[in-house]
Amino acid sequence: MSEEVAVRTATPGDRLAVRRLVDGAVLSVPDLDARIEAGDVLLAVRSDGGDGRTGRPLGTLVCEPIAGGWEVVAVAVRRSRRDRGIGRALVEAAGEREGRLVAEFDASVEPFYESLGFAIQPVDDEDRYRGEFD
Repeated sequence: MSEEVAVRTATPGDRLAVRRLVDGAVLSVPDLDARIEAGDVLLAVRSDGGDGRTGRPLGTLVCEPIAGGWEVVAVAVRRSRRDRGIGRALVEAAGEREGRLVAEFDASVEPFYESLGFAIQPVDDEDRYRGEFD
């Protein structure tokens, strides 16, 4: 079942919520504050039917600019809200905003990126993959 969400660019006031989502997913994003300042972080919030600014944070997507698009650095969704379309909504919003997306990821999340239409290639012998979406 899909969760009703609104996706928007995270603001400096969202730092704590974004940090909690990233930490809760046990991900490391060393330059997270800089990414938020640069406008390279999206936040999914529970849709309240309004402007999307007041709903509870459900997930986040952190990117870094690359030539012609964005590299997805991290996708984090609250554990209790996974498998409800929030990660998909975040990646789709990033694609609509930037067009070309690339991501490097572990084998465990390959099905997620494949389901979104990423062209996936193995990176090395350590079950790492790289996907690209235009």
